[in-house]
Amino acid sequence: MLADRIYLILGALFISSLVVSNLIFQKFFYWDFFGIYTFEISVGILPYPITFLITDIISEIYGKKKANELVTAGIFASFFSLLIVWASDSVPATTWSPIDDPLFTRVFGATAIAVFASMIAYLLAQYFDIQIFHFWKRLTKGKHLWLRNNFSTFSSQFVDTFTVLILLCSFGKIEWSLFGPLLLSGFIFKILIAILDTPFLYAAVFALRKKFGLKMGEELILQN
Repeated sequence: MLADRIYLILGALFISSLVVSNLIFQKFFYWDFFGIYTFEISVGILPYPITFLITDIISEIYGKKKANELVTAGIFASFFSLLIVWASDSVPATTWSPIDDPLFTRVFGATAIAVFASMIAYLLAQYFDIQIFHFWKRLTKGKHLWLRNNFSTFSSQFVDTFTVLILLCSFGKIEWSLFGPLLLSGFIFKILIAILDTPFLYAAVFALRKKFGLKMGEELILQN
């Protein structure tokens, strides 16, 4: 069934974005936003907003239950990736290995803490995002997609950014002096991305509604 295949593709994009964001988080970059503000944030933030866009698409087309199922699958995928990284870090490198043990540990050694912090933040933010999204959907009777998309994402992204930073600072992975600047940069960056991804959400929802003959606010019912 086409609806199932599309759900599977969206799920694959969601899980890959989530897992990759945990693996690459230790590199930080800066971005000068037209001379107005200079962002200093982890590269892990780049794929992460995609997860919220996908859950919003699934929430709108497939409903709250399927969105929550995908979030739960993401948790298992993240912990499984953590197990693979831990096993890879545990085995000794050969003498001719291009990447030796200290370098591998330096790059991936903090992954366990990152995944733990990310998962706590992820659980709070994603479930919160889905709840707020459907609250506004009920309140607006399926209208004003931009409203529920942005309101749910703004609030959930603040929860996510605040939680992951406070955990990383508590575990000593980031200095407390960086908490405020990183919180501000991360939250503003995510707000900008949420605003920019709104046209993509509209395009995806419009295409899927047309494909499956759905009315505004109507959801697909997939067989389990």
